[in-house]
Amino acid sequence: MAGREVTIYTKFGCGYCYRAKRLLDAKGVIYTEHDITMGGPRRDEMMERAPMARTVPQIFIGDTHVGGSDELAALEREGRLDALLAA
Repeated sequence: MAGREVTIYTKFGCGYCYRAKRLLDAKGVIYTEHDITMGGPRRDEMMERAPMARTVPQIFIGDTHVGGSDELAALEREGRLDALLAA
């Protein structure tokens, strides 16, 4: 699915990260994944983009901070995810 840029910050072995990526994959979404398991500049970047974020995944569609796996799944259930991806 072509559309807005999607970025997901993840950690190794995270089941919620896997669930979020599986949903995006099923929709054919191309996304950029940043593994922040060991911290580093990508973790700092995530914290700048979502200062209150303390868990992963953290998902961004364009400049919109979606939140985590549960929020992504809720958008899908509500029928709002496709519109957000295409906007």
